[in-house]
Amino acid sequence: MGVPLRDEDQRWPVVSTTDLHRDEWVVALRADEIQRPGAEDERPFRRLVLEHPGAAVVLALDEEHKVVCLRQYRHAAARRFVELPAGLCDAVGEDPLEVARRELREEAQVSAAEWTHLTSAYSSPGLSAELIHYYLATELTPVDRGDFELVHEEADMELLRVPFAELYDAVLAGRVTDAPLVVAVLMVRARGLA
Repeated sequence: MGVPLRDEDQRWPVVSTTDLHRDEWVVALRADEIQRPGAEDERPFRRLVLEHPGAAVVLALDEEHKVVCLRQYRHAAARRFVELPAGLCDAVGEDPLEVARRELREEAQVSAAEWTHLTSAYSSPGLSAELIHYYLATELTPVDRGDFELVHEEADMELLRVPFAELYDAVLAGRVTDAPLVVAVLMVRARGLA
């Protein structure tokens, strides 16, 4: 029996970095010139990096096995997606579980007594270090949003509860295509949690 299969941390030398876009928002785009280790005779090559602080996604499952979902417009894809409550880990040092709790309250007006970490996964490591933390939330209770105000796309969000079996079928059929929703649904199913 060999060593368990796993990713490993590694950092290749960065020869130079150029900011392509950076403003007051938490996401930025830069271009790095990197050098392959042990290949100093090769020219450095360019890679674009989308700086992203990470995110937390919540699959909130009620006592009737219904999932709290949102329907939200996403401009980059020109599509209205069925999604799960989620948000950026945009405060330095903020625990992703606390982000998940906050987003569930702000977006879905729900709190949960039980939380299960499903997994953490990089969404597109060829372009970004965005790490998404996935949680299952159960024992749900209605709450208010606090002082959070829905604006822009969120002001047009639709809240719905979908039976888990129906959501799972929609994932397998390709009718819902938001990657974080797909990952969360498949992780819950694979772990036998719904």
